[in-house]
Amino acid sequence: MKIALAQVNPTVGDLTGNRKLVEQAAERAKQQGAELVVLPEMVLTGYPPMDLLERDGFVRDQLRELETLEQASKGIAIALGAVTEQDDAPSGRPGKLFNVGVLLENGRRSYMQPKTLLPSYDVFDEKRYFAPGEKREVANLGETTLGIATCEDSWSSRIPYELHPVEELVGKGAQLILNPSASPWHAGKAAERRKMLVDLATDQSVPIVFVNQVGGNDELIFDGGSFATDARGRIHGQLPSFESGLSIVDLPGGRGGVPCADVVDMEVAAQLEAGLVLGIRDYFLKQKLPPGAVIGLSGGIDSAVTAHLAVEALGADRVLGIAMPGPYSSDHSVDDALALGEMLGIEVRKVSITPVYEAYRAIFGDLFGKQDDYGLTQQNIQSRIRGAILMAASNQEGRLVLATGNKSELSVGYCTLYGDTVGGLCVLGDVYKGDVYAIARHANRDKLRIPENTIEKPPSAELAPDQLDTDDLPDYDILDNLLNQVIEGGLGSTGVVPPDGCTPELAGRTIARLDRNEYKRRQAPLVLRTTPKAFGTGRRMPIVHRYTR
Repeated sequence: MKIALAQVNPTVGDLTGNRKLVEQAAERAKQQGAELVVLPEMVLTGYPPMDLLERDGFVRDQLRELETLEQASKGIAIALGAVTEQDDAPSGRPGKLFNVGVLLENGRRSYMQPKTLLPSYDVFDEKRYFAPGEKREVANLGETTLGIATCEDSWSSRIPYELHPVEELVGKGAQLILNPSASPWHAGKAAERRKMLVDLATDQSVPIVFVNQVGGNDELIFDGGSFATDARGRIHGQLPSFESGLSIVDLPGGRGGVPCADVVDMEVAAQLEAGLVLGIRDYFLKQKLPPGAVIGLSGGIDSAVTAHLAVEALGADRVLGIAMPGPYSSDHSVDDALALGEMLGIEVRKVSITPVYEAYRAIFGDLFGKQDDYGLTQQNIQSRIRGAILMAASNQEGRLVLATGNKSELSVGYCTLYGDTVGGLCVLGDVYKGDVYAIARHANRDKLRIPENTIEKPPSAELAPDQLDTDDLPDYDILDNLLNQVIEGGLGSTGVVPPDGCTPELAGRTIARLDRNEYKRRQAPLVLRTTPKAFGTGRRMPIVHRYTR
């Protein structure tokens, strides 16, 4: 059977637009001789629709689009993910819906298989909305018996579920498994996912067609990377990451293909660049946000990388940089910011914050009494002045402010509320400092886009004379190692292994800072997810707690 893998980029809630994406993919697949086209999980609603599922009319309107779509299945069968209501349940009630795999053929709905395994970990909350499928059934399409195992239903070999949907489907005679998915990306996810599905196909001696959503939806980035694996574990029809696409494979027999180990993945820095560019682009595109972005340019690495990614996502003409030197800014920082603008081809405006800063110092004298140095108060006010200027540009010109803080800084609160945390999107908020440098070097792979001095100089907030980040923080390689153990690894102070150059006392203080600054992260902009545990819906820590181990 010739099967088309249609990797599309749906927009959450654009029910008609998403249905048209399916129709276009089906027509294109039919023209290429496919007998079946497979599309992602919940493609008509977009994933994740979250509490839109509870809004009156949402599911019914999606079902009308599904009914309209039936006509497109004349001449080619269509397998896709959708949402249906339980027949005996009140419409729109949480837990009274099914996340289903649907087969349309010959102008009708011939088969529906509700998803059995409903993930409720990390960014997933499907038990909030859906009831699990109680039975696993197969369907006949031509001479092939197939089963649909939607997304998580194929992960039971890696996650200890009591049920094994694919095994059940194969036991009922399935010769082919379709796996429509909305599997969010993080760096390294594609290789992990592919190995899991190849192992499953060989263990069950059944071909699997995996079709994943692509695109950005809020904090989540979906990488696509769809492929088919035959029962021998050979890869067919691999689609690229981070872009829409369509490929044709011939299964379940399947000839040719390549061994799983022969599929080459992008390097981490390239993945991060491509994923973040997609996340930015879709955040703007799907919200129809003209005329573009504004970024505060400090001459440092974080703002430079953020500007580079914004240009790749939106184009240089839609990115504005504002350099805002203050009383402690070095000449090279201003020069580096201006040089970055020239390299990226973006407009850069320069405004000094010193007059406003001096006015604040006068106010501080009235408030707190005359002092030579107001310490952290006068440091943070510089950041807040810059934040206010960026928001003024946003108000005046309709631009979205992109915050530039990285995960290392956000973790330990090395950022100023209502200062460098202002904005509508935090591009690097799930990227550790070491990986920010890796993206910068990757950006310069063909030509200089980020000044070498920006990459080579020691990082500094420049809010005090001769200030360096290491005055307050461990070296970033130590800090990133500790944070990764705690955030991604789930360890506490008693379980963390201090890296070279780090004492147990320093590790303990760092973990305490991580916990103490949860309140800042709750007020920070939306963070694009690039790791298995990002700040946002996938990490829910209490602000107030006393657990110190």
